[in-house]
Amino acid sequence: METIKNIINIDSEILGGQPVFSGTRVPIQTLFSHLEKGISLADFLEDFPTVSKEQAIALLEIAEKICTSKNIEKIYESAA
Repeated sequence: METIKNIINIDSEILGGQPVFSGTRVPIQTLFSHLEKGISLADFLEDFPTVSKEQAIALLEIAEKICTSKNIEKIYESAA
């Protein structure tokens, strides 16, 4: 599994610090927006060829782990 730094980059010099896929200027939120609209992962990757399939899948795996964690309250506490 890739490390988070290989998937997500947060740099104040890139899109004002918005989380992006590492090595790109594609905001992480773009993937979720596409999926919410019913656009397939394949179409997202076609629209944003700088994002690798491995990065997109790894991000979705991270999101799944966060959303299904039995300790989700601790995740929110650490973000505060």
